[in-house]
Amino acid sequence: MLKWIVAAIIIIPAVEIWGIIQMSHFIGGWSTFLLILLTGFAGAYFARLEGRKALTDLQRQLQSGSPPGHAMLDGVCILFGGLLLLAPGFFSDLIGLTLLFPLTRTFYKIQILRWLEKKLRSGNFIIRRW
Repeated sequence: MLKWIVAAIIIIPAVEIWGIIQMSHFIGGWSTFLLILLTGFAGAYFARLEGRKALTDLQRQLQSGSPPGHAMLDGVCILFGGLLLLAPGFFSDLIGLTLLFPLTRTFYKIQILRWLEKKLRSGNFIIRRW
C-alpha cells in the first residue's frame, strides 16, 4: 500500500505539471493561468451548489427514517470533486468535474459501493476510533 501512495505522490503532480506545460504551449501562459483560476472558482461554486443539494437530501432521508447511504456517498463524491477542482491541474479538474455532475457521479458511487461490499465480505473493513 505504501508503494502505491509514494508512486501517486510522485506521478500525479508530474502528470499535472506536464499537462499545464502542454496547455501553456497550446493556448499561452496567461490563458493557462486564467483557466486554472477559472476552474478553481467554478469548482468551489459547483461544489457548494451540489453540496447543498446533497445535504438537503441527507436531511430529508434522515427525517423520513430511511438510511442515508446514497446521500452520504453523494456528499463524499462532491467533497472530493470540489477538492480536485481547487487543486491546480487539468487532469484533476476533469476527474473533479465528473465527481460533481450527478450523471457521471453514479459511476463513482457504484465503484465505492463495490469496494465497500468487497471489504465487508472479506472482513477487511475496520473502523478505528481515534
